[in-house]
Amino acid sequence: MKKTVIAYLHTHWDREWYREYEVFRIRLLRVFDNVLNMLENNQIPCFYFDGQTAALQDYLEIRPEKFNLVKQLVKEKRLFIGPFYTLVDEFLTDKNSFEHNLKMGLEYSRSLGCTDFLGYLADTFGHSKQVTKVFKKYGIDKCVVWRGCCGDIPAEFKFCGIDTVNLVRGYFMDFFSAPFDIDKKAQFIKDNLDKIAEKSGNVLLLPIGADHLGVAKNIAQQIQEVNARLEDYEIKLSSPFEYFELVKDNFNQYEWNDELRDNSKTFILSGSYSSRLDIKCLNTECCYKLPLVDKLQKQFNLGYDNLIKYAYKLLLQNQAHDGICGCSLDDVHAENIIRYKKILQICQTIIDEYRFKNELKAINLGDKTFSGYLEFESCEELNYCQKIASRKGFDNNILQNTQKIPVTEDYRDIYTYLAEVKDLKPLELVSIPEMTTETDLDVTENSILNSKISLKVIGNNILINNDIQLEFVDYIDNGDSYNDGPVADDEGVTADIISTKKIMDGNLRSALKIETSFFDVVVSLDKYSELLNFNIDWNNDEINHLIQAKFILNNKITKTFSEDFNELIERNFDPDYDIRQNLPKTRGIEAKSNTAPMQRFVWANNFGIFTKGITQYEVFKDMLSIPLLRSTGVISNPKNSSRSTPAGPPLETPALQQLGRNKAEFAVFCGDVNGYDRNLEQVYTQVIA
Repeated sequence: MKKTVIAYLHTHWDREWYREYEVFRIRLLRVFDNVLNMLENNQIPCFYFDGQTAALQDYLEIRPEKFNLVKQLVKEKRLFIGPFYTLVDEFLTDKNSFEHNLKMGLEYSRSLGCTDFLGYLADTFGHSKQVTKVFKKYGIDKCVVWRGCCGDIPAEFKFCGIDTVNLVRGYFMDFFSAPFDIDKKAQFIKDNLDKIAEKSGNVLLLPIGADHLGVAKNIAQQIQEVNARLEDYEIKLSSPFEYFELVKDNFNQYEWNDELRDNSKTFILSGSYSSRLDIKCLNTECCYKLPLVDKLQKQFNLGYDNLIKYAYKLLLQNQAHDGICGCSLDDVHAENIIRYKKILQICQTIIDEYRFKNELKAINLGDKTFSGYLEFESCEELNYCQKIASRKGFDNNILQNTQKIPVTEDYRDIYTYLAEVKDLKPLELVSIPEMTTETDLDVTENSILNSKISLKVIGNNILINNDIQLEFVDYIDNGDSYNDGPVADDEGVTADIISTKKIMDGNLRSALKIETSFFDVVVSLDKYSELLNFNIDWNNDEINHLIQAKFILNNKITKTFSEDFNELIERNFDPDYDIRQNLPKTRGIEAKSNTAPMQRFVWANNFGIFTKGITQYEVFKDMLSIPLLRSTGVISNPKNSSRSTPAGPPLETPALQQLGRNKAEFAVFCGDVNGYDRNLEQVYTQVIA
């Protein structure tokens, strides 16, 4: 008896990747015109539109006359859309952004009459165990995954409590569009179905489609002809939802309650988490500021609801996985940067307007009482706060005054001040307090410390609390936007310390500048703070290299805690594993790596790091490292040493080298992992001043 194969027609649609958004959208018109025509004329039973609505909305913006047809097909359960707005990367988006993505996609899908949803994650680069919590919250009880599943995981299983399908052979099945005769196609399909059958029961799931691919016009006839040649299988065109119903009794037979990041069977492309760190920094800043502005709007009804929705839409467009992962054309990422800057312009202007109405006051928009330090700007000379910087500009009061046009005479000094706030309750509004003379700070020409933490430069060594050593190391990287390309036996070049200098000595904050052979490092410390803050701004003039900040701890690292969806997750590591000694020799293999994604925080061996847009870390022996720059110049290098098969087109991307100005910001503390809760609000303060 033949096994049933439920085949669903789809196209995986990246809004932008190896072509720009507008170029792909014109292709989208051709692809989806054909799909709608085939649906309308009953040449295909149904079509699954990639688990997102962005592509459909992009289409209808140009083809508004197709709206009623689309709505009718959705209502008839022949066109399946949503639940997402865009297909985001699961490790680079925080919980707030992920939820907004789902809410936006579900709202649009339901407005067109769609009622059937599954968490479709067919091409994201591994899977966070946190996503199922969000799916459950929004009533989604089904999920589809692929990358990151280890060899033991069957086609149907429970993934952190949700019925989940593992696309054993992936979503990329373009054989019906291939220029082969039907006998060759049938053999190719049989070979793939045999492999899917090894992980399945009596019913198999077969995606038919690929990236930006239309449906073959004679697809029904081809399937009929292939079925006549298959001895063990019968292909039926349908939807993933029928498959879930047919195999509903299989999901409880295997459970997986951790993240899916195994790359022994599928590429997870982990180098994308350090690719184009400038994009990651902007994304992190937007994910921090936009919710603050959203809270400000909700609390004070400033009249900007639609503007904030527009800003979120821009953010979610940038978080589509080939955008936020940094593996697209330079022009694509140039547009990403413009979107991020628009978001920040909106956020800053709304904040400035609020500040104009509440000058020299602070409000706590967080959920907890806040004690800490605030930076703010003023044109006034304030002798009761610590001045930490100045610049030229126009007074914010003038810019907010619609009855006044700034002129040359109004261009003046604007000062940045630091103030200390104690026990500021949620939504409490207070005047900027006066600075006290009490302090525990001590800064010299080669050290900076307070009662909680210290940093000293002794010879060529940077020491934190006397026993943790910090080095800056530069490695060769012959990789690409998807994967690091390490060189066997490359030990890297370590920066030398050239000089140190005290550059700020205040009651609230002090700072030390360390000049190295790579760049200058500014280390600052606040009164009574556990956090040493590092700010590095430099000119990169080299290509194909990786610069890491490497923290050498006291013992080998076997376990880390890092932030994922605004929660801490635990990961285990083999500290003796060295990727440079395990580079693949045969085709189809991606080297295992001791790197992992994070959002804003990683901790190991009583040492924690907060970052502002550095979204990856590495474990090796007793060293915990974060990338400050990963500089390569091609989307996919066919000669990448860590991945023996291309992951995309070998298109050159000169901007990926990140030549010119770069910056990196992070803070460190010594202590238990609870330092995450204690210090997060200091790094990402919810207080506006």
